Amino acid sequence: MKDSTLQRKLKMTAAIAVLVAFSGTASAGSDAEQFARFKDPNQWGAPAGNLDQHRYSALKDINASNVKDLQYAWSQSSGTLRGHEGQPLVISDVGGKPMMFLSSGWPNIIQALDLSDPDHPVQVWSYTKTSGRDESAVPRACCDTVNRGLSYAEGKLVFGTLDGFVIALDAATGKEAWVVKHAHPDKGETITPAPIIANDKVMIGFGGDEFAARGRFTAYNLADGKKVWEFYSNGSDKDVGLTAKSNAKNPQYGTAGKDLGIHTYPGDEWQRGGGAAWGWYAYDPDLHLVYYGTGNPGLWSPSYRCGAKPQTQAACNDGSWDNKWSMSIFARNVDTGEVAWVYQKTPFDQWDYDGINEVILVDNLDVDGKKHKALVEFDRNGFAYVLDRADGTLLRAHKYVTANWAEKVDMKTGRPVKVAEHSPLEPQKNVQVCPSAMGGKDQQPASVDPSDPAVFYVPTNNWCMELNPQERSHTQQGTVYVFANVYMYPEKPGVTGKIKKFNVVTGKTEWEVPDPYPNWGGTLTTAGGLVFYGSLGGDFRALDRGTGKILWSRKLGSGIIGNPISWSVKGKQYVSVWSGIGGWIGLPVTAGLDLSDKFGAIGATAMTKAAGLNHIPQGGTLYTFRLGGS
Repeated sequence: MKDSTLQRKLKMTAAIAVLVAFSGTASAGSDAEQFARFKDPNQWGAPAGNLDQHRYSALKDINASNVKDLQYAWSQSSGTLRGHEGQPLVISDVGGKPMMFLSSGWPNIIQALDLSDPDHPVQVWSYTKTSGRDESAVPRACCDTVNRGLSYAEGKLVFGTLDGFVIALDAATGKEAWVVKHAHPDKGETITPAPIIANDKVMIGFGGDEFAARGRFTAYNLADGKKVWEFYSNGSDKDVGLTAKSNAKNPQYGTAGKDLGIHTYPGDEWQRGGGAAWGWYAYDPDLHLVYYGTGNPGLWSPSYRCGAKPQTQAACNDGSWDNKWSMSIFARNVDTGEVAWVYQKTPFDQWDYDGINEVILVDNLDVDGKKHKALVEFDRNGFAYVLDRADGTLLRAHKYVTANWAEKVDMKTGRPVKVAEHSPLEPQKNVQVCPSAMGGKDQQPASVDPSDPAVFYVPTNNWCMELNPQERSHTQQGTVYVFANVYMYPEKPGVTGKIKKFNVVTGKTEWEVPDPYPNWGGTLTTAGGLVFYGSLGGDFRALDRGTGKILWSRKLGSGIIGNPISWSVKGKQYVSVWSGIGGWIGLPVTAGLDLSDKFGAIGATAMTKAAGLNHIPQGGTLYTFRLGGS
């Protein structure tokens, strides 16, 4: 007997209610599937575990009282030596089996492991694109041939390759579902970030600011890879996606009608204006917004990005030459790509303080007695920003490391109050500044327990630098476009990295763990009262969340620049992390550079020498641990 009209309506209403419960919007099939997965702590269903970028596990079988019994379970080679900044995914039901998916750096090898017996995983397929590859991407990867992972939705794995392809695979078989050419190495563009999947769309940027790329962010259909929308970080209002509604609550940030993405650069410099979105991305289904940060505005010799005559610190920083919208946080409508709001953290950048670090979404954050749906970002420039993520209003901006380039951030205008003494400008004039170009924190992600939204566990860099701008010799895209000599050194001898428990509302560090080696990997916070992280010295550790005490530590086969995850199969909790030195900090090791050149790899050679990273062996391996016993 067929359903009555009333029955059909009731069933339809129930189905819509399920979608809304999972995703906050009734229109997105992939959102419903994904948000159900994110609520399951046994899985690690996105690069950060969820699209809020929390990097939090609600599992607590491994906890502060028993983590001392954590033991090695198994390991898996990536097939490469370099570039392990990401993390695997764990999906509980792929063709009826629990599966783990791994991605390597160049040439971007993808592996699928059957976790039916979680202590003895079995590789069931692997994939490497073999046709149409562009090896010119390798020397054009500014900061090593890294890859930050893949994303999953509706049975598809989606990832980017260094040479510019975005690829969707059938997760069960490893067969190509679709392939698009997204980035072009001949224009300086290379893909290192993991895409984000939301509302049936795959969204991704690329890197290349140091090769005169012009940053853009693109959405593709998850189903077939067709382009839905694409916008740039600079150019006309139309190119950027600014509308009359953009920054409505905060017009001081800049509004449509003036083509600020063109006129805040001299001449045609906006066409090489950087602003690449090569970091991490977040999504709020209720607000229907996708969030991300943009990188530096091209060349590091700032005078060429200032059209003032004569060029002075005051004239170059009066707002006319902000180089918009580099160094900014964008909030875009996920359906149209139009800008809801955009906030520039470091206008007229003079230090390469790339603004691409992860944007973390937390709810019910109490700021001055009012609860906010907030966005938190620990920026390379040394400030921890808190914004209302609905309208972009700046709520807090505290220094979380030593930062002498600015006195503070003006909370009314949102602009930093710069210190001329520490602001490079003229070519051939050496200037000292903290933090270094590698930032108070680079892309290595922080973590947060969403039930404690003011407190974050942050891997920090503790380095300063001397930056000497140079004369520009060309304006060709796809060719090194830096023109600066950079010498980096530890702020304090013997300490180059710290893990910090930091309150973004009060601006207070509650505890910190110093390390002789840099912290270039992310943190994982768990309901078991733990914080996991890895050091470039190869030490993988578990800290007590309350005190910062090291409760457990194991030496892995190489330096750690990956991000820990936790997952569970058949009632057993596991923790996994990539080992394998690389990234900008490890490039002198992976590329075999001459450490006597203190300016090599844009200053990384000096840091490698100071931290003794040249003594760390290479090797890309995923390590997995669980509690001892059966």
